[in-house]
Amino acid sequence: MKLVIISGRSGSGKTIALHVLEDLGYNCIDGVPFQLLEQLIDTVDAKNNKIAISLDIRNLPTKAAEIEQLLSSLKNKVDIEIVYLDAISSELIRRYSETRRLHPLSKQKLSLSQALELENELLQPIRDRAALAIDTTTLSIHNLNERLKIHLQGTAKSNLLIIFQSFGFKYKHPEDADYIFDVRFLPNPHWIPELQKYTGLDQPVKDYLDSHNLVKQTINQIENLFHSWLPHLETNNRNYVTIAIGCTGGKHRSVYVAEQIAARFKTKYQVQIEHKCLKGQ
Repeated sequence: MKLVIISGRSGSGKTIALHVLEDLGYNCIDGVPFQLLEQLIDTVDAKNNKIAISLDIRNLPTKAAEIEQLLSSLKNKVDIEIVYLDAISSELIRRYSETRRLHPLSKQKLSLSQALELENELLQPIRDRAALAIDTTTLSIHNLNERLKIHLQGTAKSNLLIIFQSFGFKYKHPEDADYIFDVRFLPNPHWIPELQKYTGLDQPVKDYLDSHNLVKQTINQIENLFHSWLPHLETNNRNYVTIAIGCTGGKHRSVYVAEQIAARFKTKYQVQIEHKCLKGQ
């Protein structure tokens, strides 16, 4: 099992980092008390599981020896990687002034600058073991996102998921679609009596639609469009895109076109297919 520990001083961007890891397929847990960490690891299914947790001053012991003992104990059970985020104190103070939040050590009657200095000392054992340390002082959310993705998966591109949906315009169209294509202009198998009982998943309908050049041309044009667009969506940190194909009843043409286009992207991208108007889908 892979365990990524996100740590760093308060206000350095740990919550953003957890969101990035969640998008990369990690099970993310924020604020687990250090006393419960080993129990958490023991109860998680270790098969191909990726866990990301935040460890910061809110849930750590105050003694460095206890922190080092915890990290050593975890290392014997799982593959650990620590990512440590920080920023210069003046920037952290500015961020706190904008959010008006209290520092976790404020209950010790320390000023914000004193709390940040003490926090820096207490987190030293974690920082010393970090595989990656990122200074977020001048980083935008996009830049931090990119740095983490490059470190964890070797590229800043998202592992894009493409969801292909078929639906019928005479019913409600999908509200979650990013792109909608209307294929009601294509030849309609519904008007062929012997094809009415079939769907776009059945061979008789496939053969009928495949025999029309207009159908082939439409599929090719939609495919070419997304071959051009998808790389840009990936570099823009999109994690999924939903493409909906609609015909009148959502039974024949839209199903066939969605299946055909999805098949052309399966070798390069993660693909899911949803047929909104077919029973059992």
